[in-house]
Amino acid sequence: MILLYVVACLTSFLMTFLMTPVVRLAALRWGILDHPHTEIKTHKEPVPYLGGLAIFMGFAGALVLLRFATNFPTGTLRSLWGLLLGGAFLAGVGLVDDLKKPQGLSFQAKFFFQFLAAAILVYFDMRIRFVQPDWLAIILTLIWVTGISNAINLIDIMDGLASSQTLVAALGFLLISIPTEQIYVNFAAAAIVGATLAFIPHNMSKKRKIFMGDMGSLMLGFLLAGLSLGTDYTRVSEVGIFAPLLILGLPVYDTFFVSLLRLKQGKSPFLGSKDHLALKLRAIGFSTEKVVLIFAAVAAVFSAGAYLLTMTPFYVSLFLVAIVLLCGLYVMVKLHDVVVH
Repeated sequence: MILLYVVACLTSFLMTFLMTPVVRLAALRWGILDHPHTEIKTHKEPVPYLGGLAIFMGFAGALVLLRFATNFPTGTLRSLWGLLLGGAFLAGVGLVDDLKKPQGLSFQAKFFFQFLAAAILVYFDMRIRFVQPDWLAIILTLIWVTGISNAINLIDIMDGLASSQTLVAALGFLLISIPTEQIYVNFAAAAIVGATLAFIPHNMSKKRKIFMGDMGSLMLGFLLAGLSLGTDYTRVSEVGIFAPLLILGLPVYDTFFVSLLRLKQGKSPFLGSKDHLALKLRAIGFSTEKVVLIFAAVAAVFSAGAYLLTMTPFYVSLFLVAIVLLCGLYVMVKLHDVVVH
C-alpha cells in the first residue's frame, strides 16, 4: 500500500509540474492576471494566477488514475468523491473571485459558498466524530472547514508560503493516518503533497512566476480540512483531538493574530492588510525564501508535535499543548509593534 501512496504523490507531482506552464500561458493569453492595484499587494508586476487549476488537475488526476489502477477498500471512493466534488466546487468559487478582481466576491458570499462546500463533506459523511449530539457535530464541522479554507486563503500573501504550508500539513496528516484504515486520507494527502511540491518552483520563479489565486488557496484549505476529519487522533489520549489544530497551527495562528490586530485598529477582520506574521518577518530583514523556510520548519515541528500528541499519555500531551500556546503568545507579543510598509 505504501508503494501506491508514492505513486499517487509522483503522479500528482508530474501532472501539476507539466500543467502549470500550460495554464500560465493560458492565463497570459486570456489576461487572467493579478495586478498590484492595492497597497496590500507585495508584487510589482502583473502575474498570471491560474495556478490553482494546475494543482487541482494534478490532485484529481492522480486519484482518478489510481481509481482504475487499484481496488480501493469499501467506503474509500465515497470519501474521495466528497473531497473531489467539494474541492472542485470551491475551486470554481475561487476562480470567480479571481476573475472579479480587484473587488472580488464579498466576504459574505465567500462564507456562504464555503459553508456549501463544507456541507458536501457532511453529505458524504465526513464530519467531526467526537462531539455529540450529531447536529452540534455538523455545525462545528461546517465552521471548521470554512475556517481552515479561509486560513490557507489568508496566508497566501507571499510566494511559496501557502503551498509550502499545505505541503507540510498534508505530510503531517499522512504521518498520523498511515497506521489507520482511513485509506482516503493517505491517498489524498499523498496527492496533495505531490501537487504542491510541483507548484512551488513555478510560484517562486523569477521569470515565469504564477500564483495559485483564490482558486488554489480556498481549494487547498478545503482539502486539508477534509483530511483532518478522516483520522483517529485519540488512540492514546483524548488530548489528541488537538492534533489537527497543531498541524494547521501556523495558518490558524496567523488568521487569529491578524484578526486581533485588525480589530484592535478598528478595522474589519475580513479586509486585507499587511499585518501577517510572514510580512512582519520580512519587514525585520528576512528574505522571502527565508520566511518560507522558517514557516515550513515551524510547521514541520508542529506536525511532529501533533504526531506525539496522538502517541503520548494525557499529561504529556497536555504539556505539549501548553508549550505551543506559550510560544505562540511570545511571538505575538514580540511582533506586535512591527510595522510593514
